[in-house]
Amino acid sequence: MSDELLTLLPFALVVLLALAVILVDLFWPRRDDLIMALGIGGLAVALVATIIIGPLPWDVGLLEEPGSIGDPSLYTRDLLTVLLDALLISIGLLTLLFAPDYVVPRKMPLAEFTATLLFAISGGMLIAGGQDLLVLFVGLELLVLPGYILAGFAKRDGLSTEGAVKYFLLGSFSSAILLFGLAFVFGFTGSTQVGAIAEALSGILEGTEPLPLALAMALSMLAVGLLFKIAAVPFHYWTPDAYQGSPTPVTGYLSVGPKIAAFALILRIFVEALEPLRGEWALVIGVLAAVTMTVGNLAALGQDNIKRMLAYSSIAHTGYIMVGLVVFATADDPLVAASGIQGVLFYSVAYAFMNLGAFAVVAALQRRPGVTSQIATFTGLGYRAPVLALAMTVFLLSLVGIPPLAGFFAKMTIVLGALEVGGAMSVLAVIMMLNAAMAAFYYLRVVVYMYMRQPAEEAPEVSIGLVTRAGLIVAAAAVIIIGLVPPVTGAILEWTEEAARGLLAITGQ
Repeated sequence: MSDELLTLLPFALVVLLALAVILVDLFWPRRDDLIMALGIGGLAVALVATIIIGPLPWDVGLLEEPGSIGDPSLYTRDLLTVLLDALLISIGLLTLLFAPDYVVPRKMPLAEFTATLLFAISGGMLIAGGQDLLVLFVGLELLVLPGYILAGFAKRDGLSTEGAVKYFLLGSFSSAILLFGLAFVFGFTGSTQVGAIAEALSGILEGTEPLPLALAMALSMLAVGLLFKIAAVPFHYWTPDAYQGSPTPVTGYLSVGPKIAAFALILRIFVEALEPLRGEWALVIGVLAAVTMTVGNLAALGQDNIKRMLAYSSIAHTGYIMVGLVVFATADDPLVAASGIQGVLFYSVAYAFMNLGAFAVVAALQRRPGVTSQIATFTGLGYRAPVLALAMTVFLLSLVGIPPLAGFFAKMTIVLGALEVGGAMSVLAVIMMLNAAMAAFYYLRVVVYMYMRQPAEEAPEVSIGLVTRAGLIVAAAAVIIIGLVPPVTGAILEWTEEAARGLLAITGQ
């Protein structure tokens, strides 16, 4: 098998799987069991193929060196691509495990849900390896358009329709602004190739002062477009409504899948293509990181709806991850700069499992139609469903950053990178830790409801489907093992470190 075919195979498998789901539903309609088996089995195969093909840091995989498609390269398969592909496929797999208990009782078409989700995952995978601005933008649209559909999947629910419309309108504007920024970059450098843009900027900007107006406009437009995609302040207003209105499994996916793919886009554009300009955006992103985490946590403190609480919490976590980008932008030592990117990647891995798991518990409670997403729904859950309450406790403690769970090491990698840079970055690290302490209040409030309040006599019985139970076990095990088992923690740290160094080596670091 040729290297080019191996390079594209995982992405092609997910796209073909989405088409297969559509065809199966066409010939055997309303066979939810068949759709679930095909979707979960197909994603499992794609995940195994991703790992087997590689490349991996331990000289494992059919591709010993990064593979690429096109000359000049349009799509590459390096350590970063493999890591992000594996993570996005895992997110899709867990979402499919959590979805049936919510979707089927509400008579939503599971086949359409599955196919739409798979197309969205394939868009994220295209972003992960994109080496051309046009490929990256196509991947972004393939990611977000299915997301709009999923957000409004409960079409008879007014909140779902409202959230989807807000998400669609603001998302469309942000995509247009991002495209204008990409056009400015092309016009200034004469290329859409990521590597060629970095080389052109290095030559053009040498000794140039101040920053050319065209590049300043490009940076501002790119920043606005991408900050919306990661729901950073002040471009976060769509998040609570979209998260609250969406079906809960969709909310879980939206909180991790598009966010991680958007950070992948930031890595490919700001870190790889626009690396010579990193000093120009460091201060702005640093200030926005501090504001984003603080606003997100302050807003979450007063929420009585757990989906809105986790939505604002998701905004705060965006701020934490942005600190890793600022470490890269401000570090003089290339190894310290790489540690910032490593923090972004490790945090993305931990965040995917712990946040998706928390939303999965909410979805499990809502298996019976009519159950609200108010925090009061968790009253006495430790007595009514001890296993479900234990899983939620694990996810919430990890989101707080309690050792030795995955969330602790995620925060630690970013904070240590910020402290290595020193100066103003030390202040940003302190702000991050104070915000983490603030977040403990609203996370642990849910634990108090579960274990320190007695359930009402009329509280409904909680039942969990088999596939949902399997998904919760996988997510909780990942959160615990990533933090508690040193070989696993070390392996992920090594993988993220090598992926970060490989990315920076492309830009001459």
